[in-house]
Amino acid sequence: MQHMIQSRDVGSVILRVLKWVLLIALAIYTIFPLLWLFVTALKTNAEYFQSPFSFPKTPQWHNFVDAFISAGMGRQIINSIVVAFGAVIINLLLSGMAAYAISRYRFRAREAIFMAISLGVMIPLNAFMIPYYRMYSTMHLLDSHIGLILLYASINLPMSIFIIRGFMDTFPTELEEAANIDGLGFFGRFFHMVLPLTKNGFVTAGTFAFITCWNEFVYANLMLNTAAKRTIQTGVRWFTNEFTTDYVRLYAAICVAIAPSLAIYFLFQEQVISGLTVGAVKG
Repeated sequence: MQHMIQSRDVGSVILRVLKWVLLIALAIYTIFPLLWLFVTALKTNAEYFQSPFSFPKTPQWHNFVDAFISAGMGRQIINSIVVAFGAVIINLLLSGMAAYAISRYRFRAREAIFMAISLGVMIPLNAFMIPYYRMYSTMHLLDSHIGLILLYASINLPMSIFIIRGFMDTFPTELEEAANIDGLGFFGRFFHMVLPLTKNGFVTAGTFAFITCWNEFVYANLMLNTAAKRTIQTGVRWFTNEFTTDYVRLYAAICVAIAPSLAIYFLFQEQVISGLTVGAVKG
């Protein structure tokens, strides 16, 4: 008996060690590229080519200032903020109402419709480049922030509906029935009861939608032609041309470009983690 207990203790210790080894390896795999990117942005181009993985002799902090000014990143950041927040607001309004209808109302083919919407998560965004371009060209929405906002809002709908629907299913119907008896209409119930009590689902969906909108490059590069309308991700291309590439300022620009999405995630990480957990368990 004592031998069996000792064997269990040894096995538990081994599993704990393996768990921490795996977590540390995953953390290094995730964090190392970001640290390397930041350290490289502090070098000169000569240091970068001579020794890509060494630390800079003298940190070149002016690379960030030069990248910000030379590429006009101030204007591009404002454009990205307008596009990202506009798309997130429209996305959450539409996905919230769609998730509410699918969760609360019983109608024929309800689950089939939800399954069809959810399948959109697995379709690569680049697969719709030509249809979107032809459609936006016909509607005269090319080279406009309105067109890009509508595009980003629509491509994030499947994921947002999938996440928010899980929260809607956990919302007790008795509260809505009591509010309905008291004379509260549909919009009153939706905006004053459902939204506040399922806010973690909206925060989770909104965070993922914002990160997607902020970091998206292909459609922004395809739809926007005017330099003054370009978003931050398309502005990073300014440091690369046919003959030369200013690598250190390019990496500095990338650091500036990804910083807001990282900040948004760290700001709402508790709501996102709890939101995904609740949706996974009860959705």
